[in-house]
Amino acid sequence: MTAPSRRTRRSDTPPPRTGNSELEVLRGFLDYLRASVAAKVEGAPEPGARTAAVPSGTNLLGLLHHLTHVERATFLGARVTDWQATFRAPAGAGADEVVARYRRAVAEANEVLDGCTDPGAPLPHPQPGRRPPAVRWALTHLIEETGRHAGHADILRELVDGSTGR
Repeated sequence: MTAPSRRTRRSDTPPPRTGNSELEVLRGFLDYLRASVAAKVEGAPEPGARTAAVPSGTNLLGLLHHLTHVERATFLGARVTDWQATFRAPAGAGADEVVARYRRAVAEANEVLDGCTDPGAPLPHPQPGRRPPAVRWALTHLIEETGRHAGHADILRELVDGSTGR
């Protein structure tokens, strides 16, 4: 990968101040990470956004495409048969389209979560043939998954065009 031609620095966004309930804290941090990872991919130039910067093939569009599938599987009960394939965004989809799909999945997931008032209760849309996880577990898992990939996206975006910050 060639050196970035310009460096831009977005201002860092501090962690969210949330309400005090368990669900408010978990959802606040998940939404913070969701916004951070989407912003990291938004406006990323082609072909860099799709170019693998590491031997595993990881790239910005693939990370967000994967997180879209994670949101849909966890909160909407969508079945994923090949998780590795979710790391490859569709060939014709650019950064704006991949970000828009992710944001739609997040909005649909949030509609489900809006009806969940007990963190210990099972999610209402389990994957077919599987016992549904508790809301608490699902939120914690998505915080971990999204945070992990947000860190990857930070590095990948800097390699693509020098952009840093949250």
